[in-house]
Amino acid sequence: MDEPLSRSSVLRGVGLGAAGLAAVMLPGAGAAGAAVPAGTGEHPHVRLIRRYYEAYASGDPETLRPFFTPDIRWTIPGHHPLAGTKEGVDEVLAFFRELSKSGFRANTLCIAADRDWVVDLHRGWSTTPEGLDTIWALAFRIRGGRIAEAVNFAGDQHAADAFFWRAHPLAPLPDRLAAEHDR
Repeated sequence: MDEPLSRSSVLRGVGLGAAGLAAVMLPGAGAAGAAVPAGTGEHPHVRLIRRYYEAYASGDPETLRPFFTPDIRWTIPGHHPLAGTKEGVDEVLAFFRELSKSGFRANTLCIAADRDWVVDLHRGWSTTPEGLDTIWALAFRIRGGRIAEAVNFAGDQHAADAFFWRAHPLAPLPDRLAAEHDR
């Protein structure tokens, strides 16, 4: 039996080459197989992520709370103000509140699961301000029917970094330093 992908392997992309990604996205089918169509034959983790995206589409980050384990870790790559690993539901929801200020939308292209991982490929774009429209891949680790971890992979990380710096600038230095010092 294959060993599950570790968190560090997913973060580094190890095992997610063309053949590895096909094996994760097309469970039991190998690189030449076909994905299961949406509906009743889906893996339960795929159904969970579909419901998560339905809640996300509501625009209210609080509707996402029931999808997360209390100790969730959500990693956003890049070199911008929203990048980094968010730990716990409150930090993850704070990230989504910031993201909602840019009117982010998502249109899923492919969702597939194997063991405790789900891979999602979607188009994600901003509406307020417009300016970022790219393909994103997310690796979700599911535990107990909830999302325990998510790792984002941007189709165009340079564009994402530039957009988030424009849309979410840091406070001016004196105010930012005062806020850090008061903690």
